[in-house]
Amino acid sequence: MPVSSRKATLATVAASAGVSVATVSKVLNGRSDVSPATRSRVQSLLLQHDYVSSAARRAETSGRDTVEVQFDKELNAYSTEIIQGAVEAGAALGVGVVISIRQQSDRPAAWASDLLAAGRRALIAVTSELTPGHLTALSRARLPLVMIDPLNLPRARVTSIGSTNFAGGLAATQHLLSLGHRRIAYIGGHATAACHQARMHGYRAAMEAEGAPVLPGYVQTGHFRYHDGVVGGAALLDLPEPPTAIFAGNDATALGIIEAARARALRIPADLSIVGFDDTQIAPTASPPLTTVRQPLREMGGVALRTGLRLAAGEKIDSHHVELATALVVRGSTASVGP
Repeated sequence: MPVSSRKATLATVAASAGVSVATVSKVLNGRSDVSPATRSRVQSLLLQHDYVSSAARRAETSGRDTVEVQFDKELNAYSTEIIQGAVEAGAALGVGVVISIRQQSDRPAAWASDLLAAGRRALIAVTSELTPGHLTALSRARLPLVMIDPLNLPRARVTSIGSTNFAGGLAATQHLLSLGHRRIAYIGGHATAACHQARMHGYRAAMEAEGAPVLPGYVQTGHFRYHDGVVGGAALLDLPEPPTAIFAGNDATALGIIEAARARALRIPADLSIVGFDDTQIAPTASPPLTTVRQPLREMGGVALRTGLRLAAGEKIDSHHVELATALVVRGSTASVGP
């Protein structure tokens, strides 16, 4: 059935479905007194006609523009930096920023519709795994999406912001090698996460270039959390041939490793050198201050917000994936290998 290019109305959808306007209204409002077959037919036609509710239209044309920054999990030091950058960019542009944690839902169309009805101009999804259903729902709602550090890069052409994770992993490991370390381990994030893979490959590339072997058990995965550092660090330090240095996939993991070392009466950096990743506010306040790879998180938040607004305005963007430069920040958690 051909769909009109004009904005659909309740009457348009009702006529196509062969039901009353009241029935379509009940489906939109989630009423239970509609048969499953009729509800499914009406919902399908609402999508076909790209129907936008009157509430959504009012939100689009009134009040302050808003962009939603959505996380999949609890907020942490990494999240705070992203939020700060997005809020600062929003304030400069007169755009409100709403922070949320995405609730798992098997109704992507309703999720996208709720975002549109709330007046969102764009969605920024941080370290998320959006399904093809979610991506389709956002596309049909014509709501621009920008992803920051997606856990898995979608096959669809999705705009994303990241950093030079491979270069960062390379620099972290080269720093430890320059200090004379050869037994260097790595604790990263989820095995399939794109940023973990890039950091790990940077680590491996540096080790291979130096001719330093990656010993069995020296590469571990986790979830970029403090607990992963405690558990993973303990496993590494209890090996028959423990590492003299560990590259952690993020700052929280690095702090967990420091705790695992402390529990074994090891001194940082005299007995064990540690490098983190991110350079969040916890890095310079660690004891000792943490050597880490600075990921420009605030800048990433700002770039994501501005990119989302450009997409909402129908502007053409230069690239669908942008990587901002990382930089090694040397502090007190690394030192030359002992005798």
